[in-house]
Amino acid sequence: MEATLEVLPVGGRGRRNRKWPDDLKARIVAETLLPGVTVNTVALRHGVPANHVSSWRTLARKGRLVLPAPEDPVEFAALMVGPVGEAAGGDASTADRPEIVAGAVVIRLEAGATPDRIASVVRALAASP
Repeated sequence: MEATLEVLPVGGRGRRNRKWPDDLKARIVAETLLPGVTVNTVALRHGVPANHVSSWRTLARKGRLVLPAPEDPVEFAALMVGPVGEAAGGDASTADRPEIVAGAVVIRLEAGATPDRIASVVRALAASP
């Protein structure tokens, strides 16, 4: 008598792709920004591959993932440095961009910056030595 081997699939697909909600991604990325914390430790704590967390950090850096408000008063903002005379011509594209002048430094915010955004930049400037 000959025995036959039969393989029964269990649970559907062999590989399962998870969809992580943006708010969870943002909280995980925010944890990696704390002093002394590494991406690997945060990834292990949450059961997420470290390369996922690193790619989420890149999304946050590019502004595609909004991080929760920090618990401490320290905030980070993207900074673009250009020549002194750049955008001084007063063309239409710079007319609707708010500017903050602090001594010899002029900070031009994005067009349509909210009052909360402007206030947070001013607070960060006031807190810096």
